[in-house]
Amino acid sequence: MSIVRFDGFEQFQQDNATPHTWTVATEWLQGRSSVFRHFHWSPKSPDMNIIGHISDVLQRAVHKRSPPPCTPMDLWPALQE
Repeated sequence: MSIVRFDGFEQFQQDNATPHTWTVATEWLQGRSSVFRHFHWSPKSPDMNIIGHISDVLQRAVHKRSPPPCTPMDLWPALQE
């Protein structure tokens, strides 16, 4: 969930996960519609998961190394490059 101020409004962005679409949460947001601009995203959108993207980039970089890291001590410098 993210709230950003822009043009005097707070913009509310969420991923529409099940807890966020619960009736109480939905009613709370609707009651504050004059304060929030509400942006809808796909439920559990993979594009919002930055950890998954970072993990993928790191894995590809490590797998490119020759020879590949064999110990945690070898892995750390590979991740830092």
